[in-house]
Amino acid sequence: MVRDMTKGRPLPIMIRFTIPLLLGTIFQQLYNMADTVIVGRFISPDALAAVGTTGALNFLVLGFTIGLCSGFCIPVSQRFGAGDINEMRRFAANAVYLCAFFAVILTTLTMLFTRQLLQFMDVPEEIIDMSYSYIIFIFGGIPVAIVYNIQACLLRALGDSKTPLYFLALSSLINIVLNLLFVVVLGLHDVRYIGLGTVIAQSVSAILCFIYIRRSFPILRFTKEEMKFSAKHAKKLLSMGVPMGLQFSITALGSLILQKAINGLGTIAMASLTTGNRISLFLFMPMETVGLTMATFCGQNLGAQKLARIRQGIRISMLVQLAYSVLVAGVVSWFFGRSLAAIFVGAAETQIIENVAFQLRVMAVSFFSIGVLFIFRNSLQGLGYSMMAMTAGFCELAARLFVAFFLVERFGFQGAVFAGPLSWVLADIVLIPAYFVIMKRLKKKIETAGLF
Repeated sequence: MVRDMTKGRPLPIMIRFTIPLLLGTIFQQLYNMADTVIVGRFISPDALAAVGTTGALNFLVLGFTIGLCSGFCIPVSQRFGAGDINEMRRFAANAVYLCAFFAVILTTLTMLFTRQLLQFMDVPEEIIDMSYSYIIFIFGGIPVAIVYNIQACLLRALGDSKTPLYFLALSSLINIVLNLLFVVVLGLHDVRYIGLGTVIAQSVSAILCFIYIRRSFPILRFTKEEMKFSAKHAKKLLSMGVPMGLQFSITALGSLILQKAINGLGTIAMASLTTGNRISLFLFMPMETVGLTMATFCGQNLGAQKLARIRQGIRISMLVQLAYSVLVAGVVSWFFGRSLAAIFVGAAETQIIENVAFQLRVMAVSFFSIGVLFIFRNSLQGLGYSMMAMTAGFCELAARLFVAFFLVERFGFQGAVFAGPLSWVLADIVLIPAYFVIMKRLKKKIETAGLF
């Protein structure tokens, strides 16, 4: 269902858009958590550390694809908001061509250099083969991930956040069932089958999503003229998509270097951070979905030249983030850290449980800072200023480098858990003033000559 976000009361519209996004993110995190639980409980703590140590590398590559697809769809949402459907489809068609190009490049590079990257990260010798076996399956599925993400991003650009939810939920369910089948039922205690289950599940979801769009979304049916490759449109798409992809990768690069430092602390610290990060991701995903909503909201309303409505949406989303970060995420993290950690590892793993509890208490007082980051980063991206979001990514990189080279060496695991909070605050310091400057610039453009 296409949804025009340029009309009506902002809060109800944002809620209707956000809820499916949130449910989709929950399903995604549930199968990520299921992977962690299955690996930690039914294979071994070493296997858990092996899977966990690939997280930063995984995000370095797949995060780039997510940002790339999201950026490609910014011009789509802007032209949809402006009511220019022909141009909207031209951008969509050229986005598909660019995605095919990046799928080939990224898959080839990861197949060639994954082991070298794991060695650069100082993954311990006793688990490096397991880490490689798992992540090489995930990277083999890069084309599938890109196919799904570009379809999901196109639908969200048109205001439809429900359809991607349905297919993501299906993918999550298939992934969990396959992992249980491989590891628990068939007794295949090998992390390769965890990766294989993920790729199979994503493939089914991507294929079904394509069939659904072809049958149910005539607005995305292209004429021969609209399907022609256009250098002008491709240049515009690349100017939006590449900075957004690099923003994810720059952040992930900091996490990768941080992971390299943590790997030197041993498998207990590695497993602890893996568990703590999975729980934290689950807790701040509602704030992430509010940010994703703002990207589409700002993109459509910029196309309609409704800057006052954009400001109103920012204020509403900030209040939502504040309430959730204090009353929900903060309370859960502060008081229930040990109980949450015990879901992932056995009660005998007391050091891991204590480490995770400490990490979650640090997160409890930091959630609002990442909520602010989600709002302003996504809003600026929706306004077409992907380079500013990339600049904030460099700030996050700087914070993680500081933690990796100074705090981890001095304080060990306890120092490592401050990487996220420090990076979020530093990025906020850049993004918030940038938003106000950009809004003034856009207002002047509209008042003088019209934006489009």
